[in-house]
Amino acid sequence: MFNLSGKNALVTGGTGGLGQAAATALAEAGANIIIISNQNNGDEALAGIRALGRKAIAICADLSDEKALPDLISQANNEIGDIDILVNNAGIIRRTPYAEHSAQDWHDVIQINLNSVFFLSQLVGRGMLERGHGKIINIASMLSFQGGINVPGYTASKHGVSGITKAMASEWAGKGLNVNAIAPGYMATDNTKALREDEDRSAQILGRIPAGRWGTPDDLKGPIVFLASEASNYMNGHIMCVDGGWMVR
Repeated sequence: MFNLSGKNALVTGGTGGLGQAAATALAEAGANIIIISNQNNGDEALAGIRALGRKAIAICADLSDEKALPDLISQANNEIGDIDILVNNAGIIRRTPYAEHSAQDWHDVIQINLNSVFFLSQLVGRGMLERGHGKIINIASMLSFQGGINVPGYTASKHGVSGITKAMASEWAGKGLNVNAIAPGYMATDNTKALREDEDRSAQILGRIPAGRWGTPDDLKGPIVFLASEASNYMNGHIMCVDGGWMVR
């Protein structure tokens, strides 16, 4: 049920952190991978995937450019074939207090974290609807449920990801598509570097995590494969917390 052999997966932001772990996990389960990133640094991720015997391609692109997205998906289709699995992972964060959060920061975060998810899912989803099957996995957050501190744009974007995940599932579940999301807890990635280096804030965060540790990108591998595989065929619109128990406290 977890075998993804012959499937083609597109992962945004797949050259590091959670995205690279997701791409690697899908490849380990048998999928071919196409990575889209705004950085031309996919060699390490591609090498690991190709070592597994999978086809692996990276495209450097700016996901904030809505007008370029249709051509981007056409290129992905030409490079790898029909997309069976879409992982909307790309995201940014801007840390400033609400009263000081600039219009530019707000727009930048919403554009990447929410608008690109909407439009990419729409573009890839149309092909999935024509074929009658597909898996879309959005990366939400603990801040899909909570308010956070000094990250109003990020919080709004991740609440939005949760909402459109449910909206897509509501329309597409009966048409062969599964749309779900993963809400990672506090993970040891570049996005949380400032928090981990702040001894007081890091201690506060660890004190609330029942597992007693920061998560790692590898902690997302199993959930990603599960949601991409036939094992999750009756899951629709679910926001899966992978958080070491953060949400139970």
